[in-house]
Order: sequence, then structure tokens, then C-alpha cells
Amino acid sequence: MRRSPRDSQESFRKISRRGLLLAGLQGVFATTLAFRMRYLQVDQADEFRLLADENSIKIRLIPPARGIITDRNNAVIAGNEQNYRITITREDAGDTDEVLHRLSRLMPLPPEDLASVAKEIGRRPPTLPITVADRLSWEDFSRVAVNAPALPGVTTEVGLSRVYPLGPDLAHVLGYVGPVSDFDLSKMEDPDPLLQIPRFQIGKLGVEAKLEDSLRGKAGTRRIEVNSTGRVMREIDRRDGDAGANVKLTIDHRLQNYVQARLGEDSAAAVVIEVETGDLLAINSAPSFDPNLFVRGISGPEYKALTENDHRPLADKTVQGAYPPGSTFKLVTALAALEAGVISTGETVWCPGYMELGNRRFHCWKRAGHGHVDLTHSLEQSCDVYYYEVAQRVGIEKIAAMARRLGIGVRFDLPMSAISEGLAPDKEWKARKYGTDWLIGDTLNSGIGQGFVLASPLQLAVLSARVATGRAIAPRLVRAIAGQEIEPPEAESLGINPAHLAAVRQGMHDVTNSKRGTAYGSRVVDDTLRLAGKTGTSQVRNITAAERARGVVSNDDLPWNRRDHALFVCFAPYDAPKVAVSVVVEHGGGGSAVAAPIARDIALQALSGGFPPLSVYPESQRTRIQSEREKLQVLDPLPADGGKSRA
Repeated sequence: MRRSPRDSQESFRKISRRGLLLAGLQGVFATTLAFRMRYLQVDQADEFRLLADENSIKIRLIPPARGIITDRNNAVIAGNEQNYRITITREDAGDTDEVLHRLSRLMPLPPEDLASVAKEIGRRPPTLPITVADRLSWEDFSRVAVNAPALPGVTTEVGLSRVYPLGPDLAHVLGYVGPVSDFDLSKMEDPDPLLQIPRFQIGKLGVEAKLEDSLRGKAGTRRIEVNSTGRVMREIDRRDGDAGANVKLTIDHRLQNYVQARLGEDSAAAVVIEVETGDLLAINSAPSFDPNLFVRGISGPEYKALTENDHRPLADKTVQGAYPPGSTFKLVTALAALEAGVISTGETVWCPGYMELGNRRFHCWKRAGHGHVDLTHSLEQSCDVYYYEVAQRVGIEKIAAMARRLGIGVRFDLPMSAISEGLAPDKEWKARKYGTDWLIGDTLNSGIGQGFVLASPLQLAVLSARVATGRAIAPRLVRAIAGQEIEPPEAESLGINPAHLAAVRQGMHDVTNSKRGTAYGSRVVDDTLRLAGKTGTSQVRNITAAERARGVVSNDDLPWNRRDHALFVCFAPYDAPKVAVSVVVEHGGGGSAVAAPIARDIALQALSGGFPPLSVYPESQRTRIQSEREKLQVLDPLPADGGKSRA
């Protein structure tokens, strides 16, 4: 049927309206799309660029250079050396086992090392680089670098590693650094992100540990671009961190080196302190160990050899060791008695070789006795009976108080590990420790530095320095941090009567300069360098009445670990003290025969800045002294005419 013209016109109008509506909708859609595209491409360009960058740009922490440690004369005693290492990042590597397998074809990687790396990869975040190997040779390092395109996620790095140029000489002072352990992290509330880097090293002992926060520095960052396989394409930018602060110690590294050599193979300790400032010029424990072994990774056999050595090379005997001070403690007892007024300098005590207390005899080291002795001669000849008597008169409370006044039973604040407080016992201490009363016999034993009394070599050096000056000299080890000098604290007067101090010093003078003195064999014949000292011999075993009746067994006939400890304290020069020295030789025997000669040589070395002229020694000893010098392995010893300063 044919449509009418009117119907056709109506149909055309409807189609036109629909077309226009559709065209309008298409126009609106196109316009909206255009505006949306402009918004994404222009207005949001930075945001999407950042999102794209995050897929190809990685941020890595840059470990800072650890602060350098120097001696008082700016000689480096703990520094950094260049270290070639290789790391792997799990996120970028993909199949880490396959990558490590390829890597092992290029350089030696023992199976145990590969297993350790695989374990570390599994327990660390995938974005964290894991150290595969360090301290590589240039050949191995360059071989890996050339083959980097075939090793996704593997990065070659050049960093710094700790090194100790003097090796064993300062091991106990400096300590060493080592990788951060889970135990280290567990002790920190808010660990530095640096510490999360595997094998990042921190101080473990000594100055390295105690000044860790200053020495570590702050991390830097670098942004690197990587491709889809994880290969580093380029470094976009780098922001270096802040290097750790440099630290200057009070130690004189040449004197430290000499003391270590002089102690030799003995199980011993020696401390040299500058009496005006309290500066520790040398503080040595022997035998020692090479801290570089711990930095590089000590082997099982090497570590076992150190731990099973009966001379305990890992222990710092200077501050950790606590020994009965023996007759060196008579300086304390003498001053306590003089200050308490229970004895005068000229009063004498009769010594028949023993003192009886109840049914027990307290023996003098000289079986025949010393006869009548006054204060000066009691120190000169180290008469035990004299000190039994004065200790009984003055009492343990005043002896203990004087001991603390002179530095024994006091923990000094130094950046060293496990510093001992020693022990100046009194009645309250024994009651608390053992639940028993203090006995008069305890007082007698304490009066001669036996029984419960304990002192470290550091405390004995402080004791000598305080007697020499009459001031509360405190030891210090750090001279400057980050270039800022640390002024030594003002040492106040001990408040001890100068006449009493002078009397004790005179007794110490006679110990080394009187023919009857116990250390006369270790005298110095140059009046400008004369020593004033005190010998000590402390027992480590009980001597029974039966043994005394048949004769006390000589130290030479006893096993090493049952022999007496040998001790000596001194200051020099006598007329104008500059240094104080203490020496303890474990199981060395007699203080006069073993410790005193060592202390004399150390004091003379400290005063001379090198080998003193042979003329300062007694003529009969000069050939032997020269021969001993030639055997010592020391740093550039000065000529025999002596040096002018510690260089």
C-alpha cells in the first residue's frame, strides 16, 4: 500500500530528530573523551610518570664511611680500605638459584657460602640487596662486572671495609666491627635502616662498640634505573650520606706497640697514665689477637685456638681482670692508718716473721722477720706483719674508704667493654654477699691486699697516679670527637694530709732506690728519671701449715696456673711525676723479679719517647738490656740516645 505524502513527511521528521539526538550524544561523548584524555595526559602526567618510574627506578641506601680512629698524634689506628663486593636482589633476579649458579661459574663460591646466601635471601625482604661475596680480587670482580647482562639482579659494588693497621697492638682497646646480628637488632628500639643491610658492620667491642653512634655516620641514597630483567641501566642521582665522626684517642701508638712487645708471651697487663691529665698513654693486655680476623671472617680453627688458649687472649685483662693486689695495696692501708691517726710515720712495729691471732699465725713473706720497722722501711721491704698490725688498728671500714678514695672498688667510665669495679670489701659487703660476719682475720688479709680485695691493672695505675699527685686523677681514653677537643676534667684534691702522702712516696722511692728495697734491681741511675714504686705478689693458692713446716714450694716448681701473680706500680720521675705505670703478670711469680723490670722499661720508654740511653740503667744490666731491645719487634725505635717527645 502506498504511503501518503503526509505520512512520509512525518516519518522523515522522526528520523531527523533521532539522527540529531544520536549525533548530539556522539558529540557529547567525543567531547568528554577529549577532556578526559587531556586530563590524563596533561593534568595527571606527573602522577602517572611517577607510577611508571616506580616500575623501573630503585632506591638504594649508600653506607657511609665509618669514622677514622687515630692516636694522640693523629696516626690512624682504625681506618677503612677499599672493598670489592657483589650483591643480589631477589626482586630483580627472579630465579635466584639459577643466577647464583651462573655466578659460581665466574668466581669461586664454596657450597657453604651459597647455602648461606640462599638462606639470607629467604629471610630478607625481596627488595633488599644481599651480599654474596666481598673482599674480592680485582680479577673476580671485573669478570662478574663484564658478565652482568647475564646476571639479573646482581650488582657489583665498591665499598669500604674496616682495617686495623697495628693489628694486635690495640685489639683490646679498639675492639672490632662485625655484621649486624638479630641479637644486636633485638636490643634496639628503633634500629637505623642501615642496620637492615645484610653484612653491614657495627662495633662489637671496645671503642668501636661504645662510640658506635658517633663512628657510624648517616646513610646516603642513590636512584638507579633498571630494565625488565633487573639489570642496572644507569644511576639517576646520588646523595651521599654523612661520614662517621673521626675519633682521637689519648693513646700513643708507638708506646702501645712497645708495651705489647715488652709483655711478650706472658699473660699480663700494663697501663700507663699521664698523671697531670689522666690520659691513658698505653693500655695493653697480653697475649692479644688480630682484630682484622673478625672483620674478614674468622675461621673455626682460628677462633678455637683463641678460646682454648689458657692465657686468654680475647680477655682484656687491663679493665676486665680483677686480681688480689698483694703488697701494692699496702699504700692504701698505710694512708688509711696515717689519716686515722692510729700510727705515726716514725712509730715502729716488731716483726718476728709472723703475727698470732687466736690459734692462727699470719706469716710475713720473710720467714725470719724484719725486726723493728717504721712506715718507710715497711714499704721499702714490704713487711707483712707491719700491715697486719696497722690494719687491725685502723679497721676495715677506713681501709675500704681509703681504697675507694684512691680508685680501687670504683668503676671508671671509659669506652671499653666489661670494665670491672674491683672490690674494696667491708663488713656490709660480706654480710650481703655471704650472710656472715666480718672477722679480724679478714681485716689482716685485706691489709696486705689478699683475701677479698680485688683490683684491675687500670685501678692500680690510678692508685699510683693519685698517690703521686694527691689529686683525684681520673683516666680518660678519648681526646677528641669530630675535631672537637675534650678537655680533661679538673682533678680535685683527695684531701689527704700532704705529709702523709710524702711519707708514702718516700717509702715507694726506697723500694727502688734503697739497697734493701724489694725492687732495687729495677732502679734507674739517672736522678732525673728515678722511679718510685711498690712491688706486689699475690697468692692464688692456700699454703698449708704442713707445707710451711717442710718449706714452701717455689713458684718455679708449681704448675703455671698455681703460681703467684706478679705486680708492680710506680710513678716517675720521683721529683716531678709525669707518668704512672702498673704491671700485672698472671702467675708470673714475684713482683720484684718479674713485674718491676717490665714496669721500669715501660716508664722509661714513656718518658723518653723511645729507647732511653743505656746509661740510665745500672752498668751491670746494660749488655742484657741492649740484647733484649734487639729482640723486640717494635715500630721504628729511636736511637739509644733517646727521643725528645712521643712521636
